[in-house]
Amino acid sequence: MPSFPVETPQRAYSAIVERGILLDAARYVPPKSGRIFVVTTEDVWNHQSTALVRGLAGLPHEVLFLPGGEDNKRLAPLETLAEEMVRRQGDRTSLVIAFGGGIVNDMGGFLAAIFMRGIPVLQIPTTLLAQVDAGVGGKTGVNLAGGKNLIGSFHQPIAVLIDPGALSTLPEREYRAGLYEIIKTGIIRSAPLFRFLVEHRDAVLAREDRAVDYIIAESVSIKAEVVSADEREGDLRRILNFGHTFGHALEAETGYRRLLHGEAVAFGMRAAIHLAETTGYLSAENALEMLDAISLYGPIPPLDGVSAGNLLARLASDKKTVQGTVHFILPTSVGEVKIVGGVKSIAVLSAIQAALA
Repeated sequence: MPSFPVETPQRAYSAIVERGILLDAARYVPPKSGRIFVVTTEDVWNHQSTALVRGLAGLPHEVLFLPGGEDNKRLAPLETLAEEMVRRQGDRTSLVIAFGGGIVNDMGGFLAAIFMRGIPVLQIPTTLLAQVDAGVGGKTGVNLAGGKNLIGSFHQPIAVLIDPGALSTLPEREYRAGLYEIIKTGIIRSAPLFRFLVEHRDAVLAREDRAVDYIIAESVSIKAEVVSADEREGDLRRILNFGHTFGHALEAETGYRRLLHGEAVAFGMRAAIHLAETTGYLSAENALEMLDAISLYGPIPPLDGVSAGNLLARLASDKKTVQGTVHFILPTSVGEVKIVGGVKSIAVLSAIQAALA
């Protein structure tokens, strides 16, 4: 049972990667918890609830449904759920279980952060992307029309339960979207993980247990290490934004309807790789190697009609922009990145155009 400690000033907890861990969920519910609210979506509940209900071992719980979809990742659904929690006598002893994909983990975590000024949350991510990203690290939030996750809070969970077996019902496109996030992790921090993805593509795409368990555990280990070193993204944690800066701009530009988050990250990585190469941070050979690895797990949906100029303009409103300066995470080699600010707009525009081509 790989268990990865996350130690932050707010809370110390474990991210546990284990097949069948949902059947042991009751162990991770604090003994003095009041009402338990499972925040999920109807599709996740229909496919995954049997294991969780068994795992809660008879603990009474209420199920609250989010509408799902990135375009519904807004404040209004959370207000509706919070009102329902009050109606069902939720209080400061209540517990939220965020049970679903990245949107559910972000929104469920944020609901816990703001209800009664903060109640505990247990994160149970059920998609690959959520298991290696949104479920770990305590970053919660919702979108604005102007940008992704611009309203949110750092609210660390009491534990993260990751069951690779939950991926058996995940649609192929959703699974591949999560793989892009794992490629990202390899590029920024783990050459062995990157090489594994390149050399074992068939096993990864076939969802062979050993391959899936390895790439999840390695990714969660890295995320836990980075979050423990920098909870609030003041320094090291910023490297996790590789591909996200450009990707978030693309999601906002397309109204959060055209791509899955992981697909937007794939585009963002391509743009960052092109930018790193043209600005001299990355060799042409390494750039081609990274771009080829992303293509191995493609394709992403066509990006016809997306304006490079509009994406460039949107970068200014990204939450990582500081006093008007956009900071990019640029790879320098496999497993190494650099935080770079002050890049000329013409170079950024050229990188976006190359990624869109």
